[in-house]
Amino acid sequence: MNTRKVMRFVAEYGIFVALAGLFCFLSITQSDIFLTERNLTNVLRQNSYTVILAAGMTLVILTAGIDLSVGAVVALSGVLCADMLVKGYGIAGGLAAGVGLGALAGLVTGLFVTRVKIPPFVATLAMMLVVRGAAMKYTDARTIAIPADVSDSFARLSTGITPVLIMSGVVLATWIVLTRTAFGRHVYAVGGNPEAARLAGIRVRRVLVCVYAACGLLAGLAGVIVASRIGSGYPNAGELYELDAIAATVVGGTSLFGGRGSIWGTLAGAFFIGILNNGLNLYEVHAYDQMILKGVVLLAATSLDLWRSRDS
Repeated sequence: MNTRKVMRFVAEYGIFVALAGLFCFLSITQSDIFLTERNLTNVLRQNSYTVILAAGMTLVILTAGIDLSVGAVVALSGVLCADMLVKGYGIAGGLAAGVGLGALAGLVTGLFVTRVKIPPFVATLAMMLVVRGAAMKYTDARTIAIPADVSDSFARLSTGITPVLIMSGVVLATWIVLTRTAFGRHVYAVGGNPEAARLAGIRVRRVLVCVYAACGLLAGLAGVIVASRIGSGYPNAGELYELDAIAATVVGGTSLFGGRGSIWGTLAGAFFIGILNNGLNLYEVHAYDQMILKGVVLLAATSLDLWRSRDS
């Protein structure tokens, strides 16, 4: 019984303990570098778009789905935003185009999942290929440079405190939706048991379409921020970002089987991985070894999720 209680505590709160422990460890062993304002600010900024992506991924995984297309959407949204800036539509026009494209991609994915009944893994894998290919074709595999007259203003989206504020707004909005609205309760219900949710009068298809559209919208927003950060529309941007978003969500305690998780756990998971990356870089750990360690962390989190699902 004691073992079960410990495992349940680890499953529910382990990520917060791990995040605090990692922060304290690096604060003690690398205090001269880790605790500097510059380093901590970089950690916040560099992980802001990961948290934004992971917020959308949390909504999807809570319904027992997955979205492998978000990295490609980051690229195409950034490319389209940069092109709108080149054509003189201004920052507002570029932002609207990038975010709108992401929402449209998510909407199409949701329709394929709900209407055509394609499994989420296959549907989003196909969408990833379509969107990545569209980004390459749209640019002829070339980078779109942002005009000098708007580059400084556009760069403010990814510098200073702005990306942190955007990230905070996304996290707060997601928390409100999941915990203070009927839609949030429906998301958990659909993930827990879609048939029971349908019998209870919940419009399961509509919930799923909205979830994938929201995930795409947030991927579009992240794409605009990434384009702002690199100062161009880069068709290869966002590669493997979907894995970072999934890892942050799963490590944060959201169940791959649906119906259980929170945005705060996802936030902790994203920054645990971000601070882990930062610490490994400070210790000059080889990039290949970093990949192995992050894979082990993800396997451990998934194994814990599987144990918890079987136990419940």
